[in-house]
Formats: sequence, C-alpha cells, structure tokens
Amino acid sequence: MANLTTENIRNVALVGHGAAGKTTLADLLLFKTGVATRAGSVDDGSSLLDTDDEEKARQSTVSSSLVQFDHGGKHVQLFDTPGFPDFIGQMIGALAATETAVVVISAGAGIEVNTRRAFDAAGTAGLGRMILINKCDMDNVQFDSLVEEIQKVFGRGCVPLNVPVGTGDSFNGVVSTLEVPDSIPDGVEIDPTDVNQALMDAIVDADEELMERYLEGEELSTAELSKGVGKAIAAGTLIPILSASSKTGVGVDEFLEVMVNCALAPSDLSRTMTAAEDDEVAIDPADDSLVAQVFKTRIDPFVSKMSFIRVFSGTLKKDSSVQVPRLGKAVKIGQLISVNGAEQEGVDEAVAGRIVALVKMEDLKVGDTLAADSDVSLPAIEFPRPMVGLAVEPKSQADQTKISGALQKIEDEDPTFLINREAQTKEMVMMGMSELHLQVIEARLSSRDKVEVVTHEPKIPYRETVNGAHEGSYRHKKQTGGAGQFAEVHFRVSGLPQELGDPEEYFTKSRFEGMRSFHYDPKTNYAFIDRVTGGSVPNNFIPAVEKGIRERMEQGVIAGYQVQDCACELFFGKDHPVDSNETAFKTAANRCFSEVFKQANPVLLEPIVQMEITVPDEKLGDITSDLNTRRGRMEGMDNAGSGLQVVKAKAPLSEVINYSRSLSSMTGGQGSFSYEISHYEPMPPQEQTRVVAASKRTVVEDA
Repeated sequence: MANLTTENIRNVALVGHGAAGKTTLADLLLFKTGVATRAGSVDDGSSLLDTDDEEKARQSTVSSSLVQFDHGGKHVQLFDTPGFPDFIGQMIGALAATETAVVVISAGAGIEVNTRRAFDAAGTAGLGRMILINKCDMDNVQFDSLVEEIQKVFGRGCVPLNVPVGTGDSFNGVVSTLEVPDSIPDGVEIDPTDVNQALMDAIVDADEELMERYLEGEELSTAELSKGVGKAIAAGTLIPILSASSKTGVGVDEFLEVMVNCALAPSDLSRTMTAAEDDEVAIDPADDSLVAQVFKTRIDPFVSKMSFIRVFSGTLKKDSSVQVPRLGKAVKIGQLISVNGAEQEGVDEAVAGRIVALVKMEDLKVGDTLAADSDVSLPAIEFPRPMVGLAVEPKSQADQTKISGALQKIEDEDPTFLINREAQTKEMVMMGMSELHLQVIEARLSSRDKVEVVTHEPKIPYRETVNGAHEGSYRHKKQTGGAGQFAEVHFRVSGLPQELGDPEEYFTKSRFEGMRSFHYDPKTNYAFIDRVTGGSVPNNFIPAVEKGIRERMEQGVIAGYQVQDCACELFFGKDHPVDSNETAFKTAANRCFSEVFKQANPVLLEPIVQMEITVPDEKLGDITSDLNTRRGRMEGMDNAGSGLQVVKAKAPLSEVINYSRSLSSMTGGQGSFSYEISHYEPMPPQEQTRVVAASKRTVVEDA
C-alpha cells in the first residue's frame, strides 16, 4: 500500500488448535485480496505460508508465518501460527506483535486444548479477540451447541455476529445478527433475532453515549452499531463469533470485512514501557521517538539470521543507529526487509505499527528493545519453560564439529528450546516443549544444518551424602626405587543439614573441637575442616588433601554421583621427610575419604521437583491418583478459570521425567505442566539399591 500510515495498519494473528484450518484460511485471504493468483493448499504443498520442509512433510504449521495484504483501505499484517501446544512459543511471539487475535475453532472438533490456551494468552496480553467457527461444511455440525459451549467456557461476551445457513454440504451462506433480514433462510439453527439483543447489549456496554441513548429507548442505526462492534472488541465487552468454511470459501468474505473493519488499530491497545528511573509510561504510537521490539528470530538459509521487529512508536529507518538497552550500546541498522510469506522486499523505513525484519544482526535476541533512548525498555516476552529433555550427542566425528553451532542457532530462533550442559552427567541435554517438538528440531538439524545426532533419555542427577558419622585413616605408601611416596591422613566424615544457615555461625570451635580453619562450598554444601595439631600434616600439604577430597566428591563414592551435604575433618596424619609430596597426600586423601564415607551410613539423594499441572476439572481425579503412583505429594489446587484446575505437587524427578507423554494420554492432550528442582531428599532403600546396581558399583544398603 502506498502512503502506509499507522492509522491504516491492522495486525492480526490467527490462533487456535491444530487442524482448525488457519493456514488454509490465510491462503484463501491472500487469493481473495489479490496477493496470490490461486489459493494455496496445505495438502498439495502449495501453501504460501507452510513453506518449511518439515511443515510440508507433516502438513501442519510448526513456525509462525507473516503475510500482508491490502483491503478496504487497510493494510493487514496477518500471522498464521502453529496450532499444537508443542510450538506454543511461536504463537506467543506473534501475539506480542499484534493487537487482535482471531481464535479459529473447528466446527467438528469444538473447543480443544490450544483453543483455551490461545484464547487465554490473547486475553492476558489485552488483545481484541474474535472467534471464527471454521469448517462449517463438515457433517454433523451442531452450531447452536457449539455456541453454548463457547459461552460456557469463555463467557457470555462471546456472541454470534453471523450464523450459518445450513451445515455440511448444505452450508451455503451466513446471516448477520446485527442487521437481521426480514426473511430468515431455511437451515438456520439459531434465530438471528434472538441473538440481536445480546449483541446490542455488548456493543452499548463499551460506549456510554450509545448506552444512554439505548436506555432512553432511542433506536440506534445499523451504521452506529457496526462502528460500535470494533469499539466493543477493543473494550473486551464483545468477542464476536463468525462462521465460515475456508475449504469452500463460504463466509470468508464476510469474515474478511469484519476483520478489516473491526480489528484493533495500533492506537487502540494500551501498551507500556519502562523509562528512566523505572517509571512505567504508556507508549503513544504517534510519538516520534522510536520504540520497537524483537519478537521472533528465524535462521534463513539464504540471508542467515533474520530478526523480526514490531515498531510501536516512531519510525525505524535503514542505515540508522538505535539503542539496545540489554547490550548497553547502540547498533547500526542495515537493510529493512518487508516479509510476505516466502517473499522479501527491501524498504526504507517502518512506521509505528509496521512489522519488518533485520538481517545479520547477530547480537539481537527475542525480547530485545530497540529505541532512540537507551533508558527505555519494553516488558520481556514471557515464554513457557521447556520441560521435556533428551540427551543429544553427535552421530559421527564429522557431526562433532558442527553440533554446537547448529544447536545454538536453533536456541536463538526458538525461545522454548534450551541446551543444558550437565556438569555432573557430562551430557548435553536439549530441552523442548514435547517429544514432537524435539523430533522436529532433530529433523531440522539433519535437513537444514546437515548434522546427524543420537538421542536418549537424560541421566538423573542424583547426589550422594551420609546420614551418620565415621572416623578412619588411610596410609599411602609406594616405593619403586629412588624417592617413593608416603602420606597418611585421618578423617572424620559427617552429614550436614541442607538448611545450614550462616556458615560462620555453624562452623565454630564449640561444635568442631580444635578447629583451626574451615573452607565452605555453598554449591555442594560441603565443608573441609582443618583440626590438625602439632604439625602432623605439614601446612604446605593441606591444599593437596583438600584437592584429593574434592576429586573424590566429584567422582562419587557409592554410585558415581556428586557428593554433597557433608563435612570432612582432617585431624591427624603423618609425613616422611623424603617421600612425602603433594601427589602422595592427594592420593591418600582421595582414598581415605572414600573408605570413611562408606562407613558413615551413605545414602543416595534424589532431586525433588515442584510441579504445577493444569488440567480440565473432570481430569482432576485421574491426575491426583497418578501422582500417588509416582511418589508425589499434593500441596494444593487453584481454580484457573475456563474449566481448568492447577494442581501443585512435589515429586521425584525420576518419576516425572517422561510426564509429558503420560499427561497427554490422561487428558487427551488438554493438560500442561511445569516444574523446577526444589531440593534433594534421601531415596527409599529399594530405589537406592536399584540405582546403585545400575551404576555397577558396590551396593550400600541404607542402615
């Protein structure tokens, strides 16, 4: 569109569950508005939106796509987003750049898991919302029942703006409930006249002037009410329900008109930013000062890294310099790219409301603010934490050199994907939203980055400690001709409480008689205590003793896991004037610690996670019963609204490492969860025996 201004831009995201027809709808809109010469198809791989090889193979969207078209004097920037929860990060990023969300529901499937999540996410972001009941041409569609379900789950503000004429093969049109015709066609399940009153109530609730005139009995014109629809959507008093079939095209023209005329303008949504001295101020799209944000990153095989930017105020110009507060410096903007599906075009500037991409800006990350002033920043975009992990390693030596860079690229472009390098298990673990999410990433590594990997379930980071205390000694003596090795150390090993408090108050001479000094490591809650008297261990060898103990702790004693929550007291030893050296004392300390530890009632500790599980009300009993079988402990429940409950519980990590799969099975894909490690607890004896046996080390029974 020539003379593109902020006032005529409309940013819209198509959201909802998978297979609701969002991509087919977007392809049809491109055709109807003249962008495409034919309507693309997901089925035959001709879609202008699902262009990724993985999307074509799966015939479903895995990454958000941006398309643009002009209609009715408006410039629409439209996002098609993935419908499955596995790729929810792509939807969240798109919502951060838009003012209006269209929640697409399949007429045959009804409300599904991602329908709820998309609806709630858009509401939390303060966006205007519309609902499109798509696929009204399917057999056995009960439109009236579906509307009742929508109103029950999402509220009475959801009101049909039009209703279908017929269903299945007989679906041939829609009837407005705002401007009700004199004659209602056959095949209409819901009388438009019955809906008209609820629609008018929702409209006037958002406009005091209309409300006063309406209450005084004045008849409101259709033009006034039509204009009021957009205002009511912006105010949240109305969430219009529309009907269509993206397959046959019936109802799509009517949907297009409503979307273009009633979607929120950039100035209709109140957004805030943090300014100098942490003051929260409103963003004015008419302000000349630049404020923009990176909401998506894509690794393009031709132009490398692309950072998608939404401009909220001011104008972003090519070849300019802008401040990036996170980096604490200005960066030079090169070329600006306007993206329309797979098509890219250079532009000179982007006004407020515009969405453009920057290329080869390697320092930028999703969530970064770009601004004229270094003191301002936009709120971070909140993405869910990935909960499903797979250990990953290169398949060959050739893959070894490429794997880190390839995984880093994916981490840059997907905020719901993380790479953890586990210090204890020495594993590289990739974390995603689900097994499917990780499968897609593995396929992308192979097809795009030419890296083949092997994956397996990650090891559980158990820990070792002692429940008791024991004293013992070890003499290391080695003579091979010439100078030999000699060192003797005497240790006392005991357990420490996890909630130790202030080390200076805990490690005192009254508690540890004869203590000369102590060294405390808060990461492992371990203390080395020097109680040597009379120089039985020369001071210059004591650091070697400490090093030998730490090496043994890292290697583990009974099962190969890091030792924590214990103290080791060095209280006596012997040396030799010729044969003693640092190596001898380090070796003696290593072996002494191992032997004394084994006699101090050693136990394995397992990580306990704090869980939050969101499930439909009717699945609550199944979830609580299942948690009991996983040694879980219920801690409470919260009502999350929309027929959902949030269960709070603690459980061993080993019992929920594959919880995503089980939860999906129990809830039909309608559940979600998150967890984080809370603390460590001793394992039950039978579980400890199993883990120790699996480690192929000596089994140490819990006394």
